[in-house]
Amino acid sequence: MNEHMHIAFIGGGVMTGAFVESLLAGHVAQAEDIIVSSRTMATLDALRERHHVRVTLSNREAAAFGSLVVLAVKPQNLHHVFADMKGQMRPEQVLLSIVAGADIARLREGMGHDRVVRCMPNTPAQVGAGVSVWTASPGVSDADCEVVRAVLAAVGSEVHVDEERYIDMATAVSGTGPAYVFLFIEAFVDAAVHLGFQREVARDLVLETMEGSLKLARSSHKHPAELKNLVTSPGGTSAEALYELEKGGFRTAISKAIWAAYQRTLTLKG
Repeated sequence: MNEHMHIAFIGGGVMTGAFVESLLAGHVAQAEDIIVSSRTMATLDALRERHHVRVTLSNREAAAFGSLVVLAVKPQNLHHVFADMKGQMRPEQVLLSIVAGADIARLREGMGHDRVVRCMPNTPAQVGAGVSVWTASPGVSDADCEVVRAVLAAVGSEVHVDEERYIDMATAVSGTGPAYVFLFIEAFVDAAVHLGFQREVARDLVLETMEGSLKLARSSHKHPAELKNLVTSPGGTSAEALYELEKGGFRTAISKAIWAAYQRTLTLKG
């Protein structure tokens, strides 16, 4: 990233912390290039102490500093930011929003600004293993997109899509997805404890099994059904377990959960 690029974060929550840490660790930006605004001084003090970045209680002050302004507030707080910030950004600045459900039209109207990138990251960004799906308004240049790619790549992988509707879909899949995975891990560990394992041992077995399975799925390039069949002998333990999962509506429950998350994403646009 060029030496004149300044990044402002509006909102000091978990995702801002993940971005700041990864940007600094990857030498994408220096501490003096970053400013964070929040309504809570305790939040800002923690960020300043940990990362030595600039902090402010003023959204306008933060935005004035940044060449790239990252909007990272909860959806329910977005109207407060609009009331405070509309018309405050300079034409050459780029707004990168990671606010769930807020589409580009709403962001352009609420901020009074045309150069808008909408993105859906996910929480594994906290360990540099996130995936961010993003798209840009017509006013965003190729050079701006390269800056956005560099920022998003700092927290994991990035996927650009041409149509905004895919952002809403990604919210239900990759954005909300870690919650599904963590619920599965919790249930898996609890079941292992029920069998008689100590909880620490159960947790290690489950996490190592999941990590190894993911590595195999990524490296083999085989369909998941093929990999599943390799583990499933006729009349064996896997066949019995899979029968119970199917009988319990495992696939249907996942499908309904993702569809519900997608529908909720659409209601957040209101």
